[in-house]
Amino acid sequence: MSSHSNASIAKKARTKAEVDFATWLMMAKLGGFDDLPSNAQSFLTNYRTRLETMSEAESTAVAIREVYGAYYSEMGGVGSAPEPRARAPTTEGKVTRFQRGPKPQPGQSAARHSTMPMIRRSLPALLIFASMVALIVAYKFLTW
Repeated sequence: MSSHSNASIAKKARTKAEVDFATWLMMAKLGGFDDLPSNAQSFLTNYRTRLETMSEAESTAVAIREVYGAYYSEMGGVGSAPEPRARAPTTEGKVTRFQRGPKPQPGQSAARHSTMPMIRRSLPALLIFASMVALIVAYKFLTW
């Protein structure tokens, strides 16, 4: 198997591991630990045990690394899972401001400018709200 396909598998496995671990952690916090698959319960149990000796960030990083290694093997990666490239530092705990779009051009109609920015601002909020409602309905349906 080529190193390119191993890199592709590694990227997919890493992304899946991060998403799955966050999902499992949230489900466990909401009281759904017993509903998780046995491998997820095992990873979370190890995570909780490590919390006694290390910080939450360190324990999370180790847990994601474990899940990533398991997924890498399951997806057909050869050898041990490669170390992921370092990610750019996050702005955790910091407030970031979004830049505003370009200023309106003088030749465009005023009516268009009065409604378009409002639609653009409210659309992401509407999509987030709709997604949250869909997730809650799906969760209620699956646990009913």
